[in-house]
Amino acid sequence: MISARSYIKISFFSLLLLTSIAVDAQFKDDSITKSIFFGGGSYYIDDEQVVDLGRWLDSIPNLLEKYQIQIISHTDNIGGLRYNQWLSEMRSQMVHGILIQKDIPERIIHIKDWGLENPVYSNDSYQGLRMNRRVDVVLHPVVF
Repeated sequence: MISARSYIKISFFSLLLLTSIAVDAQFKDDSITKSIFFGGGSYYIDDEQVVDLGRWLDSIPNLLEKYQIQIISHTDNIGGLRYNQWLSEMRSQMVHGILIQKDIPERIIHIKDWGLENPVYSNDSYQGLRMNRRVDVVLHPVVF
């Protein structure tokens, strides 16, 4: 039979091990993400977000040598599947265009259009709908 004192020690070490694993997993992914948000049914990017994205990209040292860029687009669930897929593609193409204008080579840009599938936030609230209307620009470190 395990005593209460032994159980506390085992629980403490289990917690310590789990915390260690969680922290280790957190630092294994060195990706950097910037989100661009859109109005409902829109693929227009306002000037402030264009400038902000440009500044963010310029702030990353050795961007072209050290990172692959993934554009991941999302929509809320308002409208049909086909409409949201189209909207997702239009949003990612708008962001892609900004990256190309910043002289980022197409070979390091990859696009995933989720449309209304795979929402990160709940579409059951106004805030969730707003947060799902976005494109994430994710910089993934190149592994040598």
